[in-house]
Amino acid sequence: MKLTRLLELAVAGTLVLMLVALLAGHVLGYPVLLAYVESDSMEPTLNEGDGFVAVPGPLAGDVGTGAVIVFEPEQMHGGDLTTHRVVDERADGYVTQGDGNIVTDQSGGEPLVTDGQVRAVALSVDGTVVRIPHLGTGVEAVGSLLDRAERTVAGLFGAPRLGSQQLAYLLFALGVLAFGATFVGDTSGERDRSRSRSRSLPDVVDNRLVLAGALVLLCGGAMVGMVAPAGTETYGIVSSESDSPNPTIIPSGGSDSFEYQVHNGGFLPTVSHMEPESSGIEVEPDHISLGTNETANATVTFHAPEETGYYLRSMTEYRYFAILPPAVIERAYAIHPWVPYTLILAVIVTPFLTLWLLLGGSQSTVRIRHRTRDRTDGFFDRVLND
Repeated sequence: MKLTRLLELAVAGTLVLMLVALLAGHVLGYPVLLAYVESDSMEPTLNEGDGFVAVPGPLAGDVGTGAVIVFEPEQMHGGDLTTHRVVDERADGYVTQGDGNIVTDQSGGEPLVTDGQVRAVALSVDGTVVRIPHLGTGVEAVGSLLDRAERTVAGLFGAPRLGSQQLAYLLFALGVLAFGATFVGDTSGERDRSRSRSRSLPDVVDNRLVLAGALVLLCGGAMVGMVAPAGTETYGIVSSESDSPNPTIIPSGGSDSFEYQVHNGGFLPTVSHMEPESSGIEVEPDHISLGTNETANATVTFHAPEETGYYLRSMTEYRYFAILPPAVIERAYAIHPWVPYTLILAVIVTPFLTLWLLLGGSQSTVRIRHRTRDRTDGFFDRVLND
């Protein structure tokens, strides 16, 4: 394969990955792969409108002092996502501050930030954030297009916006259609005579690109179906000197509980794992298996510190399609909560990839036919031709 062709594939793959990341972030409500700042609070590290590579919180690992994080605040900016630096670590969470601000967020009344509030961590190399100048303008333009497309498609479902399950079905269906398109291509004798020449034609698309797009849509639909209905819940509790029937107002040093409901509204059975993301919270049981349209409850217990005040408690639900044995999901989850997602996506992709190879999808190309309209030569054309 020529170097130019490799570069074309690399650019196409990067664009597809960026688009999928933007779509995923749009659905989940927090950045995936790409993010940008909308104010000057992080100057000079990040100017207003600058972008950066955002590593999702579950994949970023432990957050340490000096890390630039994207978190969901309790009080600042109306709860909108904020990008600030961790300047100190405490037993109950992180102290954060914008590089361009003179005081910490907690000095202004924001509670300590818990791991459950961290949505992403900015990628850094040798302590320097990897900056993408002016990314925000492009992201906002794509986000506007995604919003418009979502409203249009949601109208077909008779809803104001697409739900997570509807979007998962839509992406999966598009993936199946794209996969089928890989078999409806140029399979004539010309292919055997000169495959390399055929691929160089402007109206021919490399079948592997179409397959890659199909697999991305299939995986995207599966991930939306698993990740979107779950996610992180953050609760504010008050350590008080008096008791209250409200489970979030707890006598100092005491505990209180409530029922957390887990519902599976999809077609596939699921396994949900609940994991505390802060101190002072417990969940029992910590995992629940559900069939189609089933509901179950877990008991969430809050523990209040001895000191009175307002504290945050966080918990994340990781949901998986039960297309693997529960024991396999359990062992994979013990390694890392995202390992089961990788295995499940591999199980989904493998039959399609095997079928594509067995049925000769790799031996064809997808031809895009252009229909041209005959036109009459103009006056100047006739003069020049004469």
